Amino acid sequence: MDLRSTLLAHVSSSGYDLDDAQLEAIGRLGGLGERRRGVYLHGPVGRGKSFLADAFFDVLPVRRKRRVHFHSFFQELHGRISARLHERGAVKKAVDELIGQAEVLAFDEFHLHDVGDAMLMTRLLEALKTRKVMVIATSNYPPDGLLPNPLYHDHFLPGIALVKELVDVVEIEGGTDYRYLHGRPRSRFETGEILTEAPPRDTTGRQVWFDFGDLCEKPTSTQDYLVLADRYDEWVITAVPRIETCDREAQQRFANVVDVLVDKDVRLTLVSDHPLSEIVGGQALDLARTASRLELINSTG
Repeated sequence: MDLRSTLLAHVSSSGYDLDDAQLEAIGRLGGLGERRRGVYLHGPVGRGKSFLADAFFDVLPVRRKRRVHFHSFFQELHGRISARLHERGAVKKAVDELIGQAEVLAFDEFHLHDVGDAMLMTRLLEALKTRKVMVIATSNYPPDGLLPNPLYHDHFLPGIALVKELVDVVEIEGGTDYRYLHGRPRSRFETGEILTEAPPRDTTGRQVWFDFGDLCEKPTSTQDYLVLADRYDEWVITAVPRIETCDREAQQRFANVVDVLVDKDVRLTLVSDHPLSEIVGGQALDLARTASRLELINSTG
C-alpha cells in the first residue's frame, strides 16, 4: 500500500466524511511523504488542518520524529537559551538540543507576532535546512502572512524564504467547519462557560481569576500563560470587553491566551456584559480562530 492509501485509510478510520479539498490535500501529502518533502497546511479555522497533519505525521515511516505545539516549543526554546545565557553560541546550542536526532519536526499552529521569536524562528529554520529535517506545519496564515505587523514583517522575509524552500504550501479552502461535528468528544476547555455574572470561587486551589485588563492590556507574554496553565486547570477572566475596542496588542494577547488554554485543555469561563457575538471581533487574523474556539464553549456549554 502506498503512503497516500495508508494516509487515506488512517484518516477514514475516524468516521468523518472528507470533502473534496481535504481529499485533494491527502493526495498532495501522500506524494510529499514519499519524496520526504515537508508541507505547510494553511486555511480557515475548523478545516481539519491539524487533523490531517497529525494523521500524516502518524503514518510517515520514520522513527525519529517530534510533534510540538508552537507556543510550547518556544517556551522550551526560551528556557534552554536562558539556562545557558552567558555561554558562547547559546542560541545554536539550544536549537540543536531541541531538534535532537529528529528527522521530522511537526509544528501545530505556526504563527508569529513577536519579532524576537521571528528571529529565533529564522535561526531554527536554518538549522532544519542544514540537517535536512522534514518540516510539517499547520497555520491560519499563508507563509507570506507570517509576522503580519507591517512594522516588523520585513524582518522575517528571510524566514519566509526558508519556509518556502523547506516545504510545499498546501491550502485547504473553506467548507465544513469540523469543530462543530456532533459525536466528537468534548474537551475540558469546551466545558467552560460565558456568563454575565461571576461564578462562585473554587476552593480547591486549581482555579485562577484574572481581570481582562490585567491579563491582556498589560505587557504579559505567552510564556506567562503557559506557566500559569500548567499550574491551574480552570481560568476565570472577568470584565471581558468587546475585543474590537482594545488595541492590537491586547487583541493578540487574548488570542494567545485562548490558544494556550486550548492546547493545555484548561477550562475557561468568561464573564462579560456582552454576548459572544459581540466579544470577539477586531483586526487580528488569529481572532478568527479564537472566535471559532469560543463558539465551542457557547454551543456545548
